[in-house]
Amino acid sequence: MSGELIAIVVLGGALAAVLFVYALRTRRVVATPHERAVHDTLAAAALAAHPLRDGLTAESATRAAGPLRALTGAAGVALFGDDGILLGRDGEPDIWPPRVVQAATALAAQALADRRRALSDDPGGPGGPVRQLIAAPLLTDDISAGVLVVATTHPPGPGQIGALTEVANYAATQLQLAELDASRARLDRAEVLALRAQIDPHFIYNALGTIASFVRTDPVRARELILDFADFTRYSFRAAGQYTTLADELRNIDRYLTLERARFGDGLNVRLHVDPEVLSVVVPFLALQPLVENAVRHGLAGRRDGTITLAARGLGTDCEISVEDDGVGMDPELLRSGAIDALAPSDRIGDESDGAHVGLTNVDQRLRSAFGNDYGLIVDTGIGAGTKVSMRVPKFAAGIRADTPGEGRPR
Repeated sequence: MSGELIAIVVLGGALAAVLFVYALRTRRVVATPHERAVHDTLAAAALAAHPLRDGLTAESATRAAGPLRALTGAAGVALFGDDGILLGRDGEPDIWPPRVVQAATALAAQALADRRRALSDDPGGPGGPVRQLIAAPLLTDDISAGVLVVATTHPPGPGQIGALTEVANYAATQLQLAELDASRARLDRAEVLALRAQIDPHFIYNALGTIASFVRTDPVRARELILDFADFTRYSFRAAGQYTTLADELRNIDRYLTLERARFGDGLNVRLHVDPEVLSVVVPFLALQPLVENAVRHGLAGRRDGTITLAARGLGTDCEISVEDDGVGMDPELLRSGAIDALAPSDRIGDESDGAHVGLTNVDQRLRSAFGNDYGLIVDTGIGAGTKVSMRVPKFAAGIRADTPGEGRPR
């Protein structure tokens, strides 16, 4: 037998041994009845959690009823909304005849009113399969978000009643998380609307004034600036989601800087350093606009010229984005307390400072809300040394995606 053949045989034997050991270990994971019961319970809890995280609707209740029935061990489960209307149920048809459904509806109304568990014996009448109905309110912050009703074919013991209470608490927790998700989404939308409202009106007036000055002297330039202004406002006030790609943010920043360069001429210098690999990274919508606007103000505050440097690069699993100016800077002591508001003091920037610090705080809060506290704004500054504002965002973040319709003209 050749050496190569021996090596293949040995390798094959080793692989078979590894697979055999793996199979034994895999089987041992759920080998005992107790382990199988734990596995099945966790699987049912996961199946129930997913639809409930969308809130309590007819669709989510119908999808969650089966897993919840598995968790309670009941013959039937029904979910009612906070208005007492039946949303979904699970169980054999003979468990939910009209008479039992009517009794469950009345019991759910009682549980909603009292905000505590309610019971009903023999709801289907003598000889019916359902011996008892138990209704448990789904309490979120002491408010009934709905009712879980179970139907049993035998008198439940203390253990099953206790299990029902725990399952109801679990379902209520998922609904509370759904409400928190919805509240955060509403807050994100409100923050974007607030940020749009803070786009410096002086920039708009100045941009229009600059365009008007070119109408007679350079009509072609005026037309291009009008189109850039239209694309900038269309993007900034678009009816899309709370996230976009870095590429689209940079495209809009380019429009903004084109308009500012038309106003300041050669006094405003812009440097751009962007790794192509990070262009598809998802960032909060309008995350860069306040940073660049602030840099322009600082870079040109009391001066005839200034340089803005915008950089984006890959940093492991993150993307680092920075906006830097060579302007007046500020005292770092003002930032050690975490006061980003200090980045735009009104006595330094004059009457164009309205909303600037609010915009920066808005971006900082949205970054932390989306990606965690490790992803807020970082400021590096000193008196007379300019200001650099940096942010990190993960290259990939679960549950966060861009909603970008592709605004503006091709450039």
